[in-house]
Amino acid sequence: MKIGIVSDSHKKIALLNDALNILKKDRAEFIIHAGDIVLEESLKLLEKIGLPYKAVFGNNDFHLLNLANRYNIANEPHYFNIDDISVKLMHLPYYLNGDSDIVVFGHTHFFESEYKNNTLYINPGEICARKKPISEFAMIENRDKNWDVYHYEKDMSKENAKYTCKKVEI
Repeated sequence: MKIGIVSDSHKKIALLNDALNILKKDRAEFIIHAGDIVLEESLKLLEKIGLPYKAVFGNNDFHLLNLANRYNIANEPHYFNIDDISVKLMHLPYYLNGDSDIVVFGHTHFFESEYKNNTLYINPGEICARKKPISEFAMIENRDKNWDVYHYEKDMSKENAKYTCKKVEI
């Protein structure tokens, strides 16, 4: 199972669209958005990509609360399963305990990945390239609850830069 993970897209529709298309091209089977979606257009992109997805509200998403019934977006922490994989999804990193196979969070705008006590903790970083000139996201691949983690990034300070992907050692 390949799971694409994005967070903190804020108002960067084009960057989110690029990330979702790359994840789909790289055979993601499921998409997770860890909050700070900000625009309904971002939710529409998640729908349009044609993959199952889950999202949570971030601290900049209060104005989207009325859209919860229209899109697959929930309050944090949100627990769900992807096949036999248990996932805890949140924006704010306040519930970082190992009560799921995967704990996904955002908010910090920095990529993190750690495997501890049979739980994968992952923050895909920021799509929006707001805190640094890097747009980033992640993909994880499950191999019998062993995880491969891939970090995608694009240096926005370089003209005509493209996303690169590196496997992360965890």
